Amino acid sequence: MAAYVIGHISVKDTEKWVEYKRRVPATLTSCGGELVLRGQRKAVLGGEHRHTDTVVIRFPDIEAVDEWFYSDAYQQLIPLRLQAAEVDLISYESSS
Repeated sequence: MAAYVIGHISVKDTEKWVEYKRRVPATLTSCGGELVLRGQRKAVLGGEHRHTDTVVIRFPDIEAVDEWFYSDAYQQLIPLRLQAAEVDLISYESSS
């Protein structure tokens, strides 16, 4: 069953964020991760949403999400991510 990671992002340092975004895709391939969407908010159509950017990454299953997130390759990027942006990362398992 497919799984997804959705990140809601508020960029703090554009230069560091560009570097982080450049380096993340290489951490996905060994876990079967695929970048589905990187986008900037255009409108909040209902409720509230404080972040300006969103990313959606698809994985073959929830185990692959954990394999990616806890991999040495991705863990090494977390300090850069923390400097670059406020990011809420949430994992989801597809129900269909």
